[in-house]
Amino acid sequence: MSIRSFLWQGRRLWLLGASIVALVLSSCRETSAPAYEGLEGLALLDDSRTRSITPENPTGEKGRGGMADPDSTLDNRATNARSADSLGQGWKVRPFLWVGAGETVTLMDVDGPGTIRHIWMVEGLSRHHVLRFYWDGEQTPSVEVPAPDFFAVGHERMGTIDSRVVAVNPGNALNCFWPMPFRKHARITFTNESDRDLKLMTYQITYTLGKVPRQAGYFHAQWRRGNARDQNPYVILDGVRGRGRYVGTFLAWTQLTDTNWFGEGEVKFFMDGDRDFPTICGTGLEDYFLGSYGFPRSFSGLYSGSVLSDRESDSLPNYWSLYRWHLPDPICFGSDLKVTVQALGWWRGQKSDPHGFYRNRMNDDIASVAYWYQEEPHAPFPTLPAAAERRPIAEHP
Repeated sequence: MSIRSFLWQGRRLWLLGASIVALVLSSCRETSAPAYEGLEGLALLDDSRTRSITPENPTGEKGRGGMADPDSTLDNRATNARSADSLGQGWKVRPFLWVGAGETVTLMDVDGPGTIRHIWMVEGLSRHHVLRFYWDGEQTPSVEVPAPDFFAVGHERMGTIDSRVVAVNPGNALNCFWPMPFRKHARITFTNESDRDLKLMTYQITYTLGKVPRQAGYFHAQWRRGNARDQNPYVILDGVRGRGRYVGTFLAWTQLTDTNWFGEGEVKFFMDGDRDFPTICGTGLEDYFLGSYGFPRSFSGLYSGSVLSDRESDSLPNYWSLYRWHLPDPICFGSDLKVTVQALGWWRGQKSDPHGFYRNRMNDDIASVAYWYQEEPHAPFPTLPAAAERRPIAEHP
């Protein structure tokens, strides 16, 4: 082999090696954790760009915030819509929306790739108001939840939450920080299914435009409701198909059964072909929500909470609003998932039976939100109950 041929072969091998290294580095960059996940990520600079959608910038486009003109504002019906007439463009012209009875408004409609980082809304909402999220042009939503329950507000009753991914702050402010990646498109709608106009509805959706890791799943959330008289164990989630991670449970539990304690039931995770018995089986409801021996007082932590007022008397109903976020401990599944909770009470023993006994004949009302990530396409959701069937119980039936 001539020296020229030897050098040429060496150059080819060097180029091939450089291409492989570049491909590996590119793959590592693509599959690394998204920016801003954890405090360490805040310092990592990349090509992401932050955008934010509000009524003052409904498209989230660069340099187009606060452009509404009092003389030609898009919606004059909203509360305080005329308050900036004397100030002109650039002031607080369109901070709210008016959503008429039966009306659906689009909150977000943007192309990707990107990741939703934060959603803020103002309470005053009810289970008649439904949020739906659609990823990458899908026809059925990946999120379909009454607005208050999505933010872990149960029974339409405010309780302060100071958690890692949901914050409910005094003044009726609802916040979530679930990262929600999308590759091609993201669309969020808000539907007012009540017979009354919602005269003040405001929101902010902050997101970043930038690469989405190849292995990132899509965010999903589903609302269900049932009565333990007809469904025990109660099904929190079922019918999930594909690979994913279960990341959170919210329960709005209305205690209607005359028993000393309602929360002896076990939370069970059936996954990857489980049938009669689950792979993960807890030891009691309060244990699953990271408590023990009942909930003697309200609490709100990074990963779990019982946030409505403590039980003050033996009169019914009692309202429990419980959240559990699987952030350090996601439930990872490969092909399918079902999540259930038993409605199981405890009755204090009498002199003849000092130990007490379990009671599974319960009449409690249970509503839930399940939160998970998975690869698309997702299986169809059950039909969301009609607005009248979603109303919280106000008194003993």
